[in-house]
Amino acid sequence: MNIIVLVKQVPDTETKVRITADKHNIETNDIKWIINPYDEFAIEEGLKTKERLKEGSVTVVTVGPDRTVEALRTAVAMGADNAVHVKTDGTLDTYLVSRAIAEVCKKENAQIIFTGKQAIDDDQAATFGYVAELLQYPSASVIVKCDISLNKTQATLEQEGDEGAKNIIETSLPAVIAVNKGINTPRYASLPGIMKAKKKEIKTYTLQDLGLGSETSKTLDSDYQLPPERAAGKKIAGDAATQVKELVRLLREEAKVI
Repeated sequence: MNIIVLVKQVPDTETKVRITADKHNIETNDIKWIINPYDEFAIEEGLKTKERLKEGSVTVVTVGPDRTVEALRTAVAMGADNAVHVKTDGTLDTYLVSRAIAEVCKKENAQIIFTGKQAIDDDQAATFGYVAELLQYPSASVIVKCDISLNKTQATLEQEGDEGAKNIIETSLPAVIAVNKGINTPRYASLPGIMKAKKKEIKTYTLQDLGLGSETSKTLDSDYQLPPERAAGKKIAGDAATQVKELVRLLREEAKVI
């Protein structure tokens, strides 16, 4: 079974974000890059699926500049068998990234595609749906349990709903499955895995190789802005009765919420 896992490299959540002068992106110098945390769950689910079925291979795929190869090597160190890098120099929108991924999935004869439910940098939660539509595969997101039938033609999925509800979805394969936190516990890379990852040959494509050389992004990010700084808090002095009276006054006269 050919299991594909989509991986995105994102800034660490502790990164101090700075906006570029043209306001079209963030400054990428001095950023610590990591695998999107939701994609770590997808990698683990791909590995577990292969182990349960006792056959197949796990191939991780990413789109981006040279630095994104590091994310692929981390996934290989965790246990992935193969890695594919679609090398790009500029910033691509979700549509063009998804086009590239879909073409790779065709080349790799993907029978199941795992990905995280969203990326923590842009929070679009859109790539899985774009890829599914382009491939004409069924898809499901926010998945917290996945059982693949032994004949590898169907999957039974548990989807996390609102207010703790759980939805059971049955789908044919191939399919795109976007997983949520809690579906598993991602494993750590082993020392042999790390050594293997350093030597692993990464299959590389360009957009031209995938027949997308003339394609352009459909959207352009613009006018990035940092959120406004929060106003300093106020500390109310006095005994409890005085504090309550002053708090009520502030809520009524300044916050105007009562």
